[in-house]
Amino acid sequence: MKTTNQNKSVFDFYGKPSLGKALPLSFQHILAMIMGAVTPPLIVAGVSGANAYETMLLIQVALLFSGISTLLQLYPVGKLGAGLPTIFGVGFAYVPTLIAIGSVYGVPGILGAQIAGGIAMIVVGVFIKQIRHLFPPVVAGTVVLVIGLSLYDIAIKYMAGSGNINAAGFGSGENWLVGLTTLAVVLCCSQFAKGYLRLAAIICGIVVGYVMAFLFGMVDFSKLADAPWLLLPTPFALGIEFHATAIISMVVICVVNSVQTIGDLSATTVGGMNRELADKELSGGLLGNGVCTLVGSLFGALPTASFSQNVGIVAMTKVISRYVLGVAAVFLILAGFMPKFGALMTTIPYPVLGGATIIVFGMITMTGIQLLIKDELSSRNVTIVALSLALAMGIKAVPEAIGQLPDTLNMLVSSPVIVAAVVAFTLNMMLPKKTLLDEAREREQIEQEMNGDDEKKAAYQNKAVEMEATN
Repeated sequence: MKTTNQNKSVFDFYGKPSLGKALPLSFQHILAMIMGAVTPPLIVAGVSGANAYETMLLIQVALLFSGISTLLQLYPVGKLGAGLPTIFGVGFAYVPTLIAIGSVYGVPGILGAQIAGGIAMIVVGVFIKQIRHLFPPVVAGTVVLVIGLSLYDIAIKYMAGSGNINAAGFGSGENWLVGLTTLAVVLCCSQFAKGYLRLAAIICGIVVGYVMAFLFGMVDFSKLADAPWLLLPTPFALGIEFHATAIISMVVICVVNSVQTIGDLSATTVGGMNRELADKELSGGLLGNGVCTLVGSLFGALPTASFSQNVGIVAMTKVISRYVLGVAAVFLILAGFMPKFGALMTTIPYPVLGGATIIVFGMITMTGIQLLIKDELSSRNVTIVALSLALAMGIKAVPEAIGQLPDTLNMLVSSPVIVAAVVAFTLNMMLPKKTLLDEAREREQIEQEMNGDDEKKAAYQNKAVEMEATN
C-alpha cells in the first residue's frame, strides 16, 4: 500500500530517507554489481577484437543502460517495469553466448542478435500470466538456489586475488588477509552492530578492505588517470549485423534467462518483502528488461538482466526503499557519461569485492531454499530439485564434459542456471503431480498388495501341506 511522501523508512518501498542516509546504502548496491556490469564488456571486447575506444564505449554504455534499466524497474512507465527494489544491468549469464557469437561475428553480430533476443523477452513478458503456472516455487526456487551456488567460485576467486586463477599473486596470503578482513567486518557489522551501521555492513567492509588493500599497494589508479571526463554514446556507433546462427543462440539464451529473472524477482519479494510475486510485477519486470535489451543494442549495450547479488543484499538488509536503489541507478547513469567515475569503481581490488559479496551469495542460496519449501517436499519435488542441482553443478564442475557438443548447444548448457532451469521446467511438466498425501496413499496400497500376496502365498502353502498329508 502506497504511503505518504513524509515516510522516510528505508524498509518501505515508497520510503524516502534523507540523501545522507541513502548514499551509503546505495553505494553498497553499486559496489556489489559494478564488476559484474563491467566484466562482460571487457570479455566481449577481448574476444571480438575491439580497439581501446570501442572497449571504453562498451563499458560506458553498459553502465548507462544498467542505470536506465534499474530506474525503469523502480519507477515503472506504463506496463514497463516491475515496481520492485531490484538492480538490473548487463548480465554475466549471457557471457558464454556472447563469447561464442563475438568470436565469429564480432560486436556488430552480437548487437544484431540482441535485437531479436530483446523481442523474445518482450513476448515472454506479454504472455507470462498465461504461462506462469509452469514456473511454480519448485522451479523458481531451484533456479534461485543454483544462482547462489554457481556464484560461490566467483567470490572465492575474487578473495584469492582475481577472476583468473592464472593471474600473478593468485591465492597469496595478502589477498586472503584483505578478503577475510573485509568479510569479518561485514559479518561483525551485520550481526553485532546496531541501527544504521548494521544496514551499511557491506559498505563498511569495503571501506576497511579498500584501505588495507591500499596500504598493501594493491590499488591501481592507472585506469583512473587514463579515463576521459565525458563520453556521449551515439546510436549505431559499433554497427549492427544480422546472422541466423547468432540470432537463434541469443533468442534461446534470452528466453531461458527470463526464468532467472522470474527467480530473482521472486527472491526479492520473498526474501525482502515477505510476500509472493504478483503477476503484474513479473510481467512488468520482463517487459522492461526486454525493452532495455532491445534499445540498448542500438547504442552498444549488452543484454540486461537482474543482478542476483543485489537481490541478496535486499534479502539480508531488508532495505527495500526504491529511493535508495534509485540513487544507485542515477550514479550508474552518471558513470555512463563520465568514464572517470566508472574507472574509480574499478580500482576496488578483487579480494575486497570477494570478501564483501560471499555472504551475499550465501543469502541468495538461502532465499532459493525459502522458495522451495513453499511447495511441499514430496518425492516428486525432491527429485526435480535433486536432478536439476546434480546436472547443473556437475557440468559446471567438469566443463570438459560438454566440449564435444555443437557450439550452439555448448553455449546453452555451459551455464548452470540454464541447465537447472531447463531440467526443472521439463521434469515439472513430465512427472505426475503427486502430493505427500498421494504418496502416502500409494505406499499404503503397495503394502496392502504385498500383504495380500503374502496371505495368498500362505494359503497356497497350507493347502499344499494338507494335500501332502492326505496323500
